[in-house]
Amino acid sequence: MELLDRFLSKTKFESYEDFYSNFSITIPENFNFAYDVLDALASEKGGQQALVWCDEKGAQASFTFAEIKTLSDKAANVLREAGIGKGDPVMLILKRRWEYWPVLLALHKLGAIAIPATHLLTTKDIVYRCDAADIAGIICVDDPDLLGRVDEAEAKLKQGAQKPHLRYKAYMRSVHTPKDFNPARQDSWIDFKPLLEKAGAEFKRPASASANSDIMLLYFTSGTTGMPKMVRHDFSYPLGHITTAKYWHQVIPGGLHLTVADTGWAKAAWGKIYGQWFCGAAVFVYDYDRFVPHAMLEIISKYRLTSFCAPPTIYRFFVKEELKKYDFSALKTCTVAGEPLNPEIYERFLEGTGLKLRECYGQTELTVTLCAWPWLEPKPGSMGKPAPGYDIDLVREDGSSCGMGEEGQVVVRTDRRKPWGMFGGYYRDDALTNSVWHDNIYYTGDMAWKDEDGYFWFVGRSDDVIKSSGYRIGPFEVESALLEHPAVLECAITGVPDPDRGMVVKATVVLAKGYTASDSLMLELQNHVKKTTAPYKYPRIVEFVTELPKTISGKIRRVQIREEDHSVPE
Repeated sequence: MELLDRFLSKTKFESYEDFYSNFSITIPENFNFAYDVLDALASEKGGQQALVWCDEKGAQASFTFAEIKTLSDKAANVLREAGIGKGDPVMLILKRRWEYWPVLLALHKLGAIAIPATHLLTTKDIVYRCDAADIAGIICVDDPDLLGRVDEAEAKLKQGAQKPHLRYKAYMRSVHTPKDFNPARQDSWIDFKPLLEKAGAEFKRPASASANSDIMLLYFTSGTTGMPKMVRHDFSYPLGHITTAKYWHQVIPGGLHLTVADTGWAKAAWGKIYGQWFCGAAVFVYDYDRFVPHAMLEIISKYRLTSFCAPPTIYRFFVKEELKKYDFSALKTCTVAGEPLNPEIYERFLEGTGLKLRECYGQTELTVTLCAWPWLEPKPGSMGKPAPGYDIDLVREDGSSCGMGEEGQVVVRTDRRKPWGMFGGYYRDDALTNSVWHDNIYYTGDMAWKDEDGYFWFVGRSDDVIKSSGYRIGPFEVESALLEHPAVLECAITGVPDPDRGMVVKATVVLAKGYTASDSLMLELQNHVKKTTAPYKYPRIVEFVTELPKTISGKIRRVQIREEDHSVPE
């Protein structure tokens, strides 16, 4: 019996309708991915490739399922010896280092709470996270600046502290770490790698390792407004990503899949471990600090990747390269998520590679929610149709359901069942949870409309929709129009208060190489939008900038642009 057959009663479907109606997951009691999937694969397919890693400096490594099991057992022994156990929150700031995988799995084996995080966190960010989640330990890369920020955060936490913080701090050496490397406060940091090498190679499953309802992961969402929320996922969460890998990424057993994401983001859970290993595919990791389009295209070609997923920004840069000079013969599926895909990018990528980009919509709180599934013909710019287990509706402000073609907020109805992999609420914040999930309805905060074929189309965040002269204008449609112009590399559409129209549309634009800001180019862009979409949607204000404000996860902070526009100089 194949691994997936233990959790699915049916894996092949004749149509989208068959898939949506008949797909089902059996969730075992006390399911733990590290034992029930990784260790099972190590036992049954131990010699099969599980992880292939390389970095931008030329270093590379690969690991079988058996080797990953051994490394995770050794890491679990190291952590247990250090006093880390069930329910302890541990923050992992390991970028795209291969060590992230065995350490994450070790935390699962211990029943601890893993908190993946980005290396871009400031001292203030670290203090907030440690205090909000009572973080017991941090394991991070050997970046002196990062180690220093952790030390600064620890010092601030100890000032007048009423509770203990950070009883464990460890750093992870890489192949490039100088032999004489020492952290700023050597006495307070543990060098993890030598301990990992010496640790025992077997870790037995405790009788009470974890229950399905125990917290397995906490993600601090980077939201475009307010302080980060703590999204709580339990030990059954990985099962929700079977649909992600098998039916969206369409990974193949023995194949090689790359999702472009730092391990600090939830997208890593979507594309760099759980679903891919359920399906017997290997995870490919490209470890880089600066994105260089042609370098990543060469990686895809050199390593003969079979499936690839990235945010729209990556594809925006790809289509400006000479795509036809790369060997994509092994590449079967390309997918896109993170922000809506502009139709212009879809068409140009299809022209250059022959591959249709399959878009998906979801949130850190959810798994794949809407998608251009294999049985559906992608409609460029559409999010596709609902995932099995998700009862999706569009609702008006009064809570009533929208008609076809009418814009409304995307909601998940949970009265009949909770979708596989859906979050359990915001950690330690029932009020916030109840504000978005009440009366058996989860409100995503995203606006969309549905066409006559049942495809959903993204409009924007509910806070981003612009009301001008009685019209409702979604930023995505205007941004898509602008991105069709060769001068535009990136852009953000926001509303600016206007005494006559209520709001007017503003475009904040980053220009592509070879273009210079000018009044004539502004007029050209305005006329382009008028011709491409409804004339009333054109940006009456155009501001040229060198970069857009973004969250540390890379999402455009339209709220910051609005705040700066609304502020009054002293």
